[in-house]
Amino acid sequence: MRLMITGIPAAAISRWELSDWHGELADWLRHGLPKILAILVVAFVLARLLGLFTLKLEEISKREELPSRIRAQQLRTLAGVIQSVGAVVIYFFALLQILQTFQINVTPLIASAGILGLAIGFGAQTLVHDVINGFFILIENIYDIGDVIKIAGVQGIVEQMSLRATVLRDDTGAVHTVPNSAFQIISNMTRDWAQVALYVSVDYSEGSDRVINLLKEVGSDLQNDPEYGQYIVGEPQVPGIERVSGSDVDYMIVVKVRPGKQHDVRRELRRRIKECFEKNKIKAGAPNRMYVMETPPPVSN
Repeated sequence: MRLMITGIPAAAISRWELSDWHGELADWLRHGLPKILAILVVAFVLARLLGLFTLKLEEISKREELPSRIRAQQLRTLAGVIQSVGAVVIYFFALLQILQTFQINVTPLIASAGILGLAIGFGAQTLVHDVINGFFILIENIYDIGDVIKIAGVQGIVEQMSLRATVLRDDTGAVHTVPNSAFQIISNMTRDWAQVALYVSVDYSEGSDRVINLLKEVGSDLQNDPEYGQYIVGEPQVPGIERVSGSDVDYMIVVKVRPGKQHDVRRELRRRIKECFEKNKIKAGAPNRMYVMETPPPVSN
C-alpha cells in the first residue's frame, strides 16, 4: 500500500536493491577477494617455510657427527615447539586479517582471547610452569638423555625428557617421573667429565712415601692400560694423607674420567690397588677393628 502511495513500483525497488547488492559483490570481488587470497597465500608460504625449517632441524638431530654440546633430543623438541607455536601464530594473524576484510571489529576477539588465555593460565599454572622449565632445560643444555643427575631428591640416569617431565631410573631399577616444575637445583654428575675419588685405608706402620708412590704407580698403569686408559681424561693424582685415625691412615687417589665410566674405573682401580698391596706386603687398614679391653674387678671393702 505504501509503495502505491509513493508512486514507486516494487519492481523498481527490487531492481535497485539487486543492483546495489551486485555492486557491493563486484567491489568485494575486486578488492576483498584478492586481499583474502593474498593473506592465505602468505600464510601458506610462511607455514611451509616453517615446516621446512623444523624438518631441517630434525635432519640435523639425526647426524652422528654432531658436536657433544648439541643434543639430538634438544633439536627435536625445539623443532616440535617451533612448528606448533609458529603455525598457531601464523594462522591466528591470518584469521584476524581476513575478518578485517569483512569489516568485522577484531578488538573484542583479541580481548576475549587474552582473557581466555589468562583464565587457562590460572587454571593450569603447574602445567605452564612445567613447560617453561622444560623449554629452558632443553635450550640451556642442562642435562641430556643418559646423564646421571639428581633432581628433587632423586638420583638416576635420564631415560626420557620432555617439556613437561623428566624420567629417571635409579640404581635399584625404579623409574621416577619428575615434573619439570618440581625441582629448583639440578646436579649433573656426568657433564663433560666425572671424578673418581677413592679413599685407601692403610695400616699406620706403613711408610707414607712408599704408599703414595705405589698409589701413583697404580694410577699410571691404569692410565696406560689399552682398555681403561681411553676412559681417563686427566692424570691420576695422589694428594696424600686424607685422614689419620687410631691405627689407620687414609690416602686419597683422584682420577678424572669420561662421563658414565666412573664406576668401571673405580672397580678396576680398587682391584689393582689390592693386588699391588698384596704384592708389596702393604698392610691394609682395619676400620672395623674392635678393641676388647678387660676391666679390672671392683675393689671390695
